[in-house]
Amino acid sequence: MAKKNHGGHSGGSWKVAYADFVTAMMALFLCLWLTSQDQKIKDAVERAFRNPFSSITKESSGIIPNKEASSTYRQQGKFSSISAIEIEAMHHLHEDLEKLFKDQSQAQSSLKIDVTADGLSINIYDRSQKPIFHPDTDVFTDYGAWIFNTLAWEIARYNNFRIELEGHTETNTNAVSEATRKWELSTERANAARRKVITGGVSGDQICKVSGFADTAPMPETLPADEVNRRVTVLVKIKESVNAPDVLQADLPHDASAN
Repeated sequence: MAKKNHGGHSGGSWKVAYADFVTAMMALFLCLWLTSQDQKIKDAVERAFRNPFSSITKESSGIIPNKEASSTYRQQGKFSSISAIEIEAMHHLHEDLEKLFKDQSQAQSSLKIDVTADGLSINIYDRSQKPIFHPDTDVFTDYGAWIFNTLAWEIARYNNFRIELEGHTETNTNAVSEATRKWELSTERANAARRKVITGGVSGDQICKVSGFADTAPMPETLPADEVNRRVTVLVKIKESVNAPDVLQADLPHDASAN
C-alpha cells in the first residue's frame, strides 16, 4: 500500500509563522519609535489615522504648499522656520472652530474667523442681543463664558501656537471721562478673556500679549459707533509667524463667520 507524503503539505507552515513574527516585530518597533517622538509627531500621526486621506506633507494640496511653492519660499527665506505640521494644525483648528459655530445665524453673528498671514484672527462680538459681557464691566455673561470656554478647549489642543488678546470698544458721544474708561474697559475685557482661556485649558505660556485699544481700531467697513466694534479679538499665531509665508491663507474660506 502506498505511503502518503505528508511533508509536501506542511513544508510552508514555517513561512507563515515567520511572517507573523516579522509583522509583530515591525509593530513593536513602530510603537517604540512613536513613544520616543515629540508631541508634534504624535499629534500628526493621530490626525493621520483619524483622517487618512488628508496629507500633511509639503507636496499636498490645500493649506500645505506644493513643491513649487515650497521651493519659492525657501529661496525667499520665508519657509525655513515653519513646519508643515504646524500649518496643518492651524488648518485643523480653523475647520474645527467653523464646525462648532456654524449652526447659528450669520445675521446675529457673535464670532467671526479670518485667516491671516500669521494664523487666525477670531473676533467675538459683544452684541446687545447676545452680550458676552455684562454692560460696562469685564464680567462674562453665561453666553460669553460658553464662547470663551469653547474656544479655549479647542485652542488648548494645539500647544505650539502663541496667543494674543485684544479688547476693543465702539465710539460714542459720552463725556470725556467715558473716553478714559474705554481704554480701561477694553484692557480689562482682554485680561478677563486671558483668565477665561487659561481656566479653559490654554497654557499661560502661550499667551504673549494682552492689549486694550479702546475705539482706535474699528472693524473694516463699519461705522466707528457700530456695536460690532465692541469686541474681543483672539489672535492665534504660529510661533515663528514673523517668517510665515502667505501660503497660510491659501485655499481657506476667508471672512468665515459663525455665531
